[in-house]
Amino acid sequence: MAQNTRQPEVLQELFEALGNDPFVIAECLARPLLAERLLARPEFERMKQQSRTFDQIVAAAANYTLPTISDPSVGCIGDTWTPTNLTGVPDGRVSHTAVWTGSEMIVWGGDNCFLGCDVNTGGRYNPSTDSWTTTSTTNAPDGRHSHTAVWTGTEMIVWGGVSLFIGILNTGGRYNPATDGWVATSTVNTPEGRYRHTAVWTGSEMIVWGGFGANNLNTGGRYDPANDSWMATSTTNAPDGRLSHTAVWTGSEMIVWGGGGFDVFFNTGGKYNPITDSWIATSTTNAPDARQDHTAIWTGNNMVVWGGGTFNGFFNTGGKYNPITDSWIATTTDNAPDARGGHTAIWTGSNMIVWGGSSGTALNSGGRYDPDLDHWAAISTANAPDARNFHTAVWTGSEMVVWGGIGSVLPPMNTGGRYCVPSGPPRRPRPTPHPRPTPP
Repeated sequence: MAQNTRQPEVLQELFEALGNDPFVIAECLARPLLAERLLARPEFERMKQQSRTFDQIVAAAANYTLPTISDPSVGCIGDTWTPTNLTGVPDGRVSHTAVWTGSEMIVWGGDNCFLGCDVNTGGRYNPSTDSWTTTSTTNAPDGRHSHTAVWTGTEMIVWGGVSLFIGILNTGGRYNPATDGWVATSTVNTPEGRYRHTAVWTGSEMIVWGGFGANNLNTGGRYDPANDSWMATSTTNAPDGRLSHTAVWTGSEMIVWGGGGFDVFFNTGGKYNPITDSWIATSTTNAPDARQDHTAIWTGNNMVVWGGGTFNGFFNTGGKYNPITDSWIATTTDNAPDARGGHTAIWTGSNMIVWGGSSGTALNSGGRYDPDLDHWAAISTANAPDARNFHTAVWTGSEMVVWGGIGSVLPPMNTGGRYCVPSGPPRRPRPTPHPRPTPP
């Protein structure tokens, strides 16, 4: 039943209604169906007269376990991990970037020793074949870490970052996986070099903002790959300069929030409209506490921020921001993952999934958050990748793929995993199972 269901979300609701107790589920759902099929056969006609005795004998001897409900739409079993292949994998790295093309994850750049060993290499990972293809280094940008990358629909654009031997960069490149070729981005009118900034793709332009250059920056630029041209973003009413903040694209605006500097943290932000080249501050009423190294996703209606930290520690709190009403609602902490920063978050279309990060010690745990229900559920750690932070994660449409990052010790990792997301809303905590009946 669990393996072949065509409606896993309905079966999950039935399981939950029965307390997720495997004995009750088997007795109330599975065995009556099996008995009906068997008793319909001529050879079992006689057993119909003895069915009550038969039921009692089977019930007394039963020792059931709760099955895992499969999701036929994605071809994988929900809440399970599968490691990514190590054949042809890029060198381990941290503070790199990753984008999803629709069929492949492209990782590029990063620091492969966490001590300034910046690389200009990368790889394309195909989850359907569990295979890696190396990206060309011909005409590739200089090695760097803490840069940004966006996917345009045909190309990956990387920009900015820092290199131990070159310094802070205002260069970048466009990578076309179809040709395995690189084209440099223009440096005419380019923003000041920076790292730990943000970038979003609007559908026609890449907008970069903030980060650290000579100081905390509140400047940015819009890059048009069709014309290979840059245009500065206005600083009028722009948020204070910052790094390690977040940015999302709503379809009409870029929303930046949080972040900090070397001695300050923010719970402020701004909405940037590229058509009018104008900023509007986000409300701080009921906003989450100031923080950096948090995550943010866009649900289609709200920006959800979560986690991060300050000098005083890490958070397992967050907030949902509605740009139309300019209002915040706190995310619940009931069943929320442990506090952390340097983690990743993806949006599945119905759930936000956070994973990894550090609370002072690297983590390999995470959680699924349903913003409509304001509910958290833990995700499995069985066969999960090793604990890490400052890794990357992409959403394929059916799986979350995490890769790279660094754990509690050097060197950075070249391992990863694919997490199959359960269908339906996150499960609520299981109640105490019902006691089994005592046979007469």
